[in-house]
Amino acid sequence: METVASAAVCRHSRIRIATDRAMQFIDLTARIEAVAGEAGIQAGLINVQSLHTTTAIVVNQAEPLLLVDFDALLARIAPKDAPYRHNDLNVRTLAPGERPNGHAHYQALLLGSSASLNFADGRLQLGRSQRVFLVELDGPRTRDVSVLLIGEGKS
Repeated sequence: METVASAAVCRHSRIRIATDRAMQFIDLTARIEAVAGEAGIQAGLINVQSLHTTTAIVVNQAEPLLLVDFDALLARIAPKDAPYRHNDLNVRTLAPGERPNGHAHYQALLLGSSASLNFADGRLQLGRSQRVFLVELDGPRTRDVSVLLIGEGKS
């Protein structure tokens, strides 16, 4: 039996993404694995967190028709044209450059802003069809995702 020395690893990285649609699922899986590879992590936890209130982080399947269905579901639950107090300029003064985007805030609330993922044997521990997505809910925009890795690497 071979003994492999390990060292504690704690790394932080950011992934910047330019989205190009109002609603968009962007597969982050390969980028997260690349960040972990650069950090030399072999086993540990990876936390992926959106740095925006109108995006979400989800783990699901990358089947195109399923993603279209997700888009339609979110539009039914929190439609863009519904009367949101957040969008009512008579009640609320928007900050300069802020958009009337109440629908995107409500959708993000339902989806969540982060995912904690297991990393072992040098790779993300995802099921056969699972992928990690940034969900754009108010694009197009430039978005940032924080990735924190805590674990062990080869020394």
